Amino acid sequence: MIRRFSSVSFGRWPNPFNVSWTMRPGPVHMGERLDVALVRRGMADSRTKAHRLIASGAVSVDGSVVAKPSAIVSTDVPIEVEPGPGYVSRGALKLVGAFESFARYGLTAPRGMDCLDIGASTGGFTQVLLRGGAGRVIALDVGHGQLHPDLAHDPRVVEMSGVNIRDVEAGDLPFVPELVVSDVSFISMTLVIPVISRITRPGARIVVLVKPQFEVGRRNLGHHGVVRDEGLRRSSLDGVSRCAADHGLDVVSTAESPVVGMHGNREYLLYAVRR
Repeated sequence: MIRRFSSVSFGRWPNPFNVSWTMRPGPVHMGERLDVALVRRGMADSRTKAHRLIASGAVSVDGSVVAKPSAIVSTDVPIEVEPGPGYVSRGALKLVGAFESFARYGLTAPRGMDCLDIGASTGGFTQVLLRGGAGRVIALDVGHGQLHPDLAHDPRVVEMSGVNIRDVEAGDLPFVPELVVSDVSFISMTLVIPVISRITRPGARIVVLVKPQFEVGRRNLGHHGVVRDEGLRRSSLDGVSRCAADHGLDVVSTAESPVVGMHGNREYLLYAVRR
C-alpha cells in the first residue's frame, strides 16, 4: 500500500514527510599556514622563529607533530608548542639515537674529535657533536644560509655551504675528519659513501642515515613518497651496507631511527668504521 503524505509548507519548499527541523550553519574552517598561525596566536615572535620551532619538532597540531611551516591548518584547530631539549632541529634526535644504539659497539662521544656533518642544514647533527665535546665540526651542505646562527658563530664550526658532497676531494676540507655523520635528502647514500671513503683515513667512524625513499626508485614510492613495503625498506638498507663494504667501510651495526621521517617514512641508522 502506498501511503500518501500531506504536504506541509516549510518556507517556500514542500515538506512531504511532515517533519520540522532547524537549519544551523556549520563552522567555517578557514585555513592558514602553520608558521603564520603560530605568530598570529602569539606562540612565536616571528615567522623565522616559528620555522625553527616547527623544524625542531616542537609543534603539534591537534595532537600530531607537524614538520612543515607551509602546512595549512584551520584557524580553530588546537596547536601546542612543547619545550624541547634545545636542539635546533628535530633531526638532532636521530644522531642522539645513534649514539645510544651504537654505544655497545664502540661509538663513544666525540670528545676532542675532528668531525664532518654532511647535509648539515640547520645543524641538528652538528649541535649534537658539539654537545658531545667535538673539537671541530665541518657543517657541509649544498644549500645556503640554513645553519642556525648560534652554530654559524661558534668558533668550533667550519661552515661549508653551497657545496655538493659528490664534488668534494680530501684536499677540499680544512682537516681530515675522524668522525663523519650524514643526513641527506634527494640523493642515494650509495653516491655519498664513496666520497666518505676517499676523504677519511683508516679508523674513522661513520654514522649515516639511510632513507629508503631515496634508495628504492620512484616507481616503488607510495602516497606522499612513503615506502610502505618493509621488504623494500630492508633491501635499501642492505644495498647501502653492500656499498659501504665495497668502498672500504666495515659495517658494525644498523638500527631503526628513533625519529620517523617526513610523512611517516621509516629510516635507518648505519654505523661503520673505515678500514
